[in-house]
Amino acid sequence: MPLDAHTPHPFSRFVAILGRGKTKQRHLTLEESSEAMAMILAGDVLPEQLGAFLMLLRLKEESPEEIAGFVQATRATFELPDDPVAVDIDWSSYAGKRSHLPWFLLSVAVLVGSGHRVAMHGTEGHTAGRVYTRDLLPMLGFPVAGSLTEAADQVGETGFTYIPLEVLSPRLRELINLRPIFGLRSPVHTFSRMLNPFDAPVMMQGIFHRGFMDIHSGAAQILDQPSMAVFRGEGGEIERRPNKPVQVWTTHGQAGPHVETWPALIGDTYQPAAEDMSPQKMLAVWRGDVEDPYALASITGTLAVALRTMGRAENIETADALAAELWEHRDRRALPAP
Repeated sequence: MPLDAHTPHPFSRFVAILGRGKTKQRHLTLEESSEAMAMILAGDVLPEQLGAFLMLLRLKEESPEEIAGFVQATRATFELPDDPVAVDIDWSSYAGKRSHLPWFLLSVAVLVGSGHRVAMHGTEGHTAGRVYTRDLLPMLGFPVAGSLTEAADQVGETGFTYIPLEVLSPRLRELINLRPIFGLRSPVHTFSRMLNPFDAPVMMQGIFHRGFMDIHSGAAQILDQPSMAVFRGEGGEIERRPNKPVQVWTTHGQAGPHVETWPALIGDTYQPAAEDMSPQKMLAVWRGDVEDPYALASITGTLAVALRTMGRAENIETADALAAELWEHRDRRALPAP
């Protein structure tokens, strides 16, 4: 209903909580963040309020309770099929790659070829100069879903689906595209990665900024996610940087986080940006026509983290060995010829 000039807008209290100054501001509770996001998704927020809300959150940095609440509110809007498909791994892809090809896609291809069902979701185009997952999927023979029902069918038929953010939530796609206007990422970039539409027991997370590992881990515990791993991935994607040690934070339900330091696979040295960013190279590496030590270590290293998170390996060494074995025995004809 219309408000007069003296009646506070219902959403104004959330902006006030975040903007009262250093001594009085506080994080939103789980319930408050869920209610606030529900109003945003329903279009019950004025543009001025939305901008202030997102940037105040960005300034103070999101809390695990806020991220969990945003996820809960968004999941409540999903139009899932009546008979949801069983998905093993939820894999988000929101950052895009700038310096190296997205080798993690071949890690996912190995998982799918090994019989695991993977639901991937993400978006593209919000940052110039990056290679985005969705643009490469047709070349790799991977399907893109136009609805959650179609996504469920694709997982059942092929073991894989990619769900664009606008399919999960058109409103969130609008919000994430505000980045050029704000000049900064917003909390939408953080919590979209945790949407897990098919409630997969294993969730993989890659981030760019180190400070967000505790936020993602904390949110996973609040959401009672059975298994989740988060680590600082190459370019912010779920991709192990093989030339650097990496801390992996793992949670299981409300327990955790368990922190492991995975060693570098090809020496702790500076790795320049790839000179060849042609997507066709990925298919050539898959078929064994091209040898690339960095790519191989990235693929198997990422795969090892996923296997460890799934509980298929009892330690880092076993995970790395199993990943190498699965890669060696992949079906080289499973992807199209380059």
